[in-house]
Amino acid sequence: MYVIVGLGNPGMRFTATRHNVGFEVIERLAYDNNIKMNKRKHKAIMGSGVIAGHKVLLVQPQTYMNLSGESIRAILDFYKCDENDLIVVYDDICFDIGKMRIRKKGSAGGHNGMKNIINHLGTNEFIRIRVGVGNKSPEWDLKDHVLSRFSEEEIKEMVKEVKRASDSIEKILHDGIDKAMNIYNVKRKECD
Repeated sequence: MYVIVGLGNPGMRFTATRHNVGFEVIERLAYDNNIKMNKRKHKAIMGSGVIAGHKVLLVQPQTYMNLSGESIRAILDFYKCDENDLIVVYDDICFDIGKMRIRKKGSAGGHNGMKNIINHLGTNEFIRIRVGVGNKSPEWDLKDHVLSRFSEEEIKEMVKEVKRASDSIEKILHDGIDKAMNIYNVKRKECD
């Protein structure tokens, strides 16, 4: 079984913010595959189903972003899955809106949610999909930027990108990560 996690913060206050792109990808994936997100367990909202012939558990941790590892560790332990069965989707300020990147492993890259997950799992070797939310303006604080909402113009691009990220997960499950990386990856630009 694959455990597919979208990172974000719970509550209406954080809905549609840059930091909640992972939640939005999970919602799109659930919608496209008729999976109900109706279970509350392990500090998460979850839904189970089948995608591309694989059993999946879709997860939105409710621990707040910086404690996501608590929920993920509990889920992997309960379902007896390991890191090879994990896909994590999250926001990345080093990519422009409309860009994304799939990786087999890697560092947290300054993302506190990913730092917590790596700390709880004891490894950085799991699939991750980084969805671009745009870099902050020099006058903005990073926290204010990631908790801000998208402009009307940006929303149009993000709707497409959320669908693209959802499709990339289906491609990973159907054809493997290497094929998905060849189709969906963009080069990373330098980030401030």
